[in-house]
Amino acid sequence: MSVMDLQVSPLGRVEGDLDVRVTLEDGVVTSAWTEASMFRGFEIILRGKDPQAGLIVCPRICGICGGSHLYKSAYALDVAWRTHLPHNATLIRNICQACETLQSIPRYFYALFAPDLTHKNYANSPLYDEAVRRFAPYVGTSYGPGVVLSQKPVEVYAIFGGQWPHSSFMVPGGVMCAPTLADVTRSIAILEHWKDNWLEKQWLGCSIDRWLENRTWDDVLAWVEENESHYNSDCGFFIRYAVDIGLDKYGAGVGNYIATGTYFEPSLYENPTIEGRNAALIARSGVYANGQWYEFDQARIREDVTHSFYEGTGALHPFEGETKPIDPEVGRKQGKYSWAKSPRYDVPGLGHIPLEAGPLARQMIAGGPDAAPHQDSDPLFVDIVKSIGPSVLVRQLARMHEAAKYYKWVRSWLDQLDLHDSFYTKPTEYPEGKGFGATEAARGALADWIVIENGKIANYQVITPTAWNIGPRDREEALGPIERAMVGARVTDPEDPVELAHVARSFDSCLVCTVHAYDGKTGRELSKFVINGMV
Repeated sequence: MSVMDLQVSPLGRVEGDLDVRVTLEDGVVTSAWTEASMFRGFEIILRGKDPQAGLIVCPRICGICGGSHLYKSAYALDVAWRTHLPHNATLIRNICQACETLQSIPRYFYALFAPDLTHKNYANSPLYDEAVRRFAPYVGTSYGPGVVLSQKPVEVYAIFGGQWPHSSFMVPGGVMCAPTLADVTRSIAILEHWKDNWLEKQWLGCSIDRWLENRTWDDVLAWVEENESHYNSDCGFFIRYAVDIGLDKYGAGVGNYIATGTYFEPSLYENPTIEGRNAALIARSGVYANGQWYEFDQARIREDVTHSFYEGTGALHPFEGETKPIDPEVGRKQGKYSWAKSPRYDVPGLGHIPLEAGPLARQMIAGGPDAAPHQDSDPLFVDIVKSIGPSVLVRQLARMHEAAKYYKWVRSWLDQLDLHDSFYTKPTEYPEGKGFGATEAARGALADWIVIENGKIANYQVITPTAWNIGPRDREEALGPIERAMVGARVTDPEDPVELAHVARSFDSCLVCTVHAYDGKTGRELSKFVINGMV
């Protein structure tokens, strides 16, 4: 084992600060600790503010998925104020939320994940030279077009939202826009350009409809070999290369998943409530644990602070949640090691357990039973997980799979807009209330809980997908999802642990990461290393 300070700068290649400490035995990770090393305190900022402050403050939580933060903040207030939503408002919210995710998919793959595929560890692979040619940062033949074209979907967001990121055009009761036929026509043209030039031409090498015919892992493997276009597409090449270098062999994680769901069928969510939410969703909510599917119920969520830098050791539901920070030096003496809380879900018969959030979680829920006609029903990743298990490869492929699905949904929603109907219904601003709003950001389940008293925010709690995934151990000492996913990874070079980068980046955790590796035999700090595939 080795104590090594490996400054992975960054494992996530996006904002924040995350330390990952791992123990190695004979080059294999046997335990891991994730430490979010920066306190933010948005819940404290919002306390005592006007209820609509969340519409302004929450989009600033993240510069990458600010639209998702706005989306769930607006729905939390819709529930608390018992608003009415015109169909157009729901469609516009769906369109913008999905376009933000469509932007994230290629940008994440080419700029954040794929540079590690050019790592020197893989120089002996017969596909290595091709990986470098395609994915080398800035100069790769696929890198440039993928990153540049990724901006196109958020141009659609800006048409309706006025700007991206940090828009605040979604408000209780609807949206603050009145699009014209020219706006809709322009949006369609932008998306068609993105689909034609990146999604079908570069990534898939086929039509999106052909890709979506794949229902099993065997179907995917047959698709790769079906013709030269599939075989040499970025998707076909990635699958072949990832298997060749072993990305299908590690990074499994906890194997249990949560999705809060997103996008609504307008006719089923005209008057948002917690109770009516699940049935109205298009991308379904749910929990998959121990091989079974469960209906999602926000009342079963708790945030454990046993190993977090907050007062106490309890686990509270977010409506009663507390954000009371303590000095980390004091906390470390109590066994605490992270600013992140540990979200847990009470699964019937299993207790409060850690769950993975993200694209793979969404696709596991999409493969569950009892989908209504308007809901996503897709068995592909349930079969993939059953066939080869979860891994870095599978988690990454799930993210890319959503591009085809979300594109089709956005095109459908654009066609459904009625430009002669309303986009907003003025709500009653009730001085008392509780609201819950959630969505699926690109990285996974994202939710707000708001308590309003005397016309002000009495409590506001946010649980992000990164919190679900990078949260520390809980009071039962159960590892968080990324902690668990690190275990079992074999590190070829402990002074250059690209395998740990693959695991962390497969979750797209929204934090920059420092990794410390420890030698249990000597306790010696071996080195400090920066992993930065951008140089």
